[in-house]
Amino acid sequence: MGVMTAAENAAKQISELEARRYRAMTDGDIGTLSELLAADVVYTHSDATSDSKQSYLDRVASGYFDYGPIAHPEDSIVVRGDCAIVIGDMRGEVRIDGQTRVLNSRSLAVWVRDNGNWALLAFQPTKYPS
Repeated sequence: MGVMTAAENAAKQISELEARRYRAMTDGDIGTLSELLAADVVYTHSDATSDSKQSYLDRVASGYFDYGPIAHPEDSIVVRGDCAIVIGDMRGEVRIDGQTRVLNSRSLAVWVRDNGNWALLAFQPTKYPS
């Protein structure tokens, strides 16, 4: 078994952070989400609305977003220096303000390393055609 390159090691870390993020979303774990989201994160939703860090955390905490189990297969993780992008899917269900919606989207997550720690800077899902 060979030694992992810095980019391979970072990609492994990002994959683990993505798993933590989705688990925190489904658990409503605001503390973990707060830790993982950059202060200036732009969290876009499949209906083209977006949230800041605080508005997203507030909506999860209040139950406005109530996530069920979410599958999030990753197609690729590309690391360039202190930036990483995750290309994959997001599948599951979420109750949004009491209405159940199916999540079936292509997704792009952008992670940046700041002072040695990775944080989610942007998230963008795109609905698959029905």
